Amino acid sequence: MSSTNALTSPVDREDQIAISERGPASREVVAGFGFWLFLLSDIVIFGALFAAYAVLAGRTAGGPDGLELFDKGNVLIETMCLLASSFTCGLCSLAIERRNAPLTYLWAAFTFALGAVFIGMEITEFIHMIGEDAGPDRSAFLSAFFTLVGTHGLHVTVGLCWFAVMMAQVATLGFRDAVVRRLLCLTLFWHALDIVWVGVFTIVYLGAHYV
Repeated sequence: MSSTNALTSPVDREDQIAISERGPASREVVAGFGFWLFLLSDIVIFGALFAAYAVLAGRTAGGPDGLELFDKGNVLIETMCLLASSFTCGLCSLAIERRNAPLTYLWAAFTFALGAVFIGMEITEFIHMIGEDAGPDRSAFLSAFFTLVGTHGLHVTVGLCWFAVMMAQVATLGFRDAVVRRLLCLTLFWHALDIVWVGVFTIVYLGAHYV
């Protein structure tokens, strides 16, 4: 009996141990699970902001509403830039999986540029609205608008900074396991922001015609 146990491989012994009594999960599993929890918590935050906006969208306090303020042409360009950045980010993910540094830099640069254009247009929109006396303190509608859209814009800005840091890590550390994990988390984060923006575009900008 003892000789049989001695010849049993570690994998076989692990299969005989109850799941509740096994050791901690691998770092990849823990990191992936933790990042999904982070994304879900972010979705909860945006869900609350969407709900607040839906309640306050008609509370203009006699001030301008969305139909008067929103430039549909600019918003469409913003949306196309962000959706295109999601496509280039997907190509960046493929380059990362193949450990192709030149293509990773290329598609990350395209993603960064499209995201920067999006942020630039959003800041310009905010400045124009504030200049027209339609700042966040003008009405409940505008407070909800600036909070929702501004929070999304802040996330995009964080994503741009994250891209810059990760490209520096690829240049200095290469495609180590930890770097690849961070890169894949970044691409997942970026796609989540695109999904949230589809909600913003639909509810805030298109919904302005029905408030």
